[in-house]
Amino acid sequence: MDLLRTYADEIASSLSGILEFNEVVKLIEQPKYSTQGDIAFPCFTLAKLLKKSPVEIAKDLAQKVSHPFFEKVVAEGPYVNCFYNKTVVSLKTIKTVLHKRTEYGSSDMGQSKVVTLDFSSPNIAKPFSMGHLRSTVIGNSLANISEKCGFQTVRINHLGDWGTQFGKLIAAYKAWGKEADVKNEPISELLKLYVKFHEKAEADPALENSARLWFKKLEDGDEEARKLWEWFRNESLQEFAKIYKLLDIDFDSYNGEAFYNDKMNEIVKLLEEKQLLVKSNGADIVDLSNYNLSPLLIRKSDGATLYGTRDLAAAVFRKRNYQFDKSFYVVGQEQTLHFKQLFFVLEKLGYEWANDMIHVPFGFILKHGKKMSTRKGTVVLLEQVIKEAIGLAEKNIAEKSPTLAFKDEVAKMVGVGAIIFHDLKNERQNNIEFSLSEMLKFEGATGPYVQYAHARARSILTKSGIDSYHLNPVGLNDDYSWPIVKLLLAFPEIIAKSFDHAEPSQIAKYLILLAQEFNTYYSHVKILNEDLEQEGRLALVQAVTIVLKEGLRLLGVKAPEKM
Repeated sequence: MDLLRTYADEIASSLSGILEFNEVVKLIEQPKYSTQGDIAFPCFTLAKLLKKSPVEIAKDLAQKVSHPFFEKVVAEGPYVNCFYNKTVVSLKTIKTVLHKRTEYGSSDMGQSKVVTLDFSSPNIAKPFSMGHLRSTVIGNSLANISEKCGFQTVRINHLGDWGTQFGKLIAAYKAWGKEADVKNEPISELLKLYVKFHEKAEADPALENSARLWFKKLEDGDEEARKLWEWFRNESLQEFAKIYKLLDIDFDSYNGEAFYNDKMNEIVKLLEEKQLLVKSNGADIVDLSNYNLSPLLIRKSDGATLYGTRDLAAAVFRKRNYQFDKSFYVVGQEQTLHFKQLFFVLEKLGYEWANDMIHVPFGFILKHGKKMSTRKGTVVLLEQVIKEAIGLAEKNIAEKSPTLAFKDEVAKMVGVGAIIFHDLKNERQNNIEFSLSEMLKFEGATGPYVQYAHARARSILTKSGIDSYHLNPVGLNDDYSWPIVKLLLAFPEIIAKSFDHAEPSQIAKYLILLAQEFNTYYSHVKILNEDLEQEGRLALVQAVTIVLKEGLRLLGVKAPEKM
């Protein structure tokens, strides 16, 4: 039931072709106050076409528009305001949610076309820090939302497993590392070595030369360099696997930068054939001045390839392999220029599908207002944060619900959910200040607040003793149920918008509103009151649990039955 489209159709029919349906849809607004109605059509555009005052037009239109879904249609100044029929709309909405259950909000927008999502992409031999959280949870949520919209998804973890940093790490390990220490605490020891290298290199530039030589050896297939690289990579992947298990995130591909080592020559040849390579100070570049952009560096003067070359090879490989309809790159906003260059070079190569590639940028997680840095050792390790969050959730449960069953499982859902929700409730391009105490609050705009609303609703259903799968919905028209019904109605539209804008925060903000309205309903209405409308009220509560749980799932957050 799309009430906006129904209203637009009625308006368009009443106008007898003066404005087309799609033009009407674009003009429809939400009234500022609920007392003005549920939906409004402004008549300013019509005033120019009909040479009449918008107030007169509104009066005429209000008399012509009617539908069983509408209680009344009134003119208010230049607006045609529509009030929905609460009893009819609430009954139809609740029935729809209860019938579709987890499928509510799903669409066939994607028509089973493929979407690839490049996200998370931590660097091998470096810790999985809070800095990697944003790409990981935004990408995972976008994948869930894409599937909800009818797309097939390919989740790609483009690991940072190649580059000059490995020369630095090998040089540092050869100078100061101990095998036993690295085997015992692989990531923390490798991080110490990496930080130490940068500290020492400031005073001893010769270290940089040593790093370059080791990376050259690695590129040339030197056995010792290769073994060290593989060791560092395998240890890192095992550590990352622990994080992904805690977050309950899976990938279809772990092909990192090294995977494309043998696929770059084809790209360089293509660029040469298209006469797009230009020499600049001995290096090969693609000139992008006609796009008002700096050039994309393809090959250094010593013949070494770069990120740009690798990303071109990755894009071509993914198109061939997956035949994607859209390709999302969930990468920080500091890489915006790089992706503009990448997409334009693909366009120059004649690939029309370059227009289907989308950079999804996001802001930083800050610590005391500053960006975290691996080089300076000012990182906050994600695994530590998750464990601390779970620990705090366990403490809360012990204090507030000591008899709760499956405490450990619930604490994990709450702790991990709090971290994910704290990230996703913010518009992705905004920076976020790291604060574990803020994340775990049970009041305000937090994950635990939404989870608790779901658990409370489930508790009411259990307490009723009525089988919630066979509830008999009735039309509700009280002032406390209506805001909930309108939000339930909006869920499919919110999902579609969050996909269109690659913005999971729209769903997170929606869930906060729904939880707030449910809590208001709970505090003002006696739900378990044995009268003719009790099953109708319980049906509304059941619909709320379905949408809260499904909305949280789209964000990658679990919804405990009890808290």
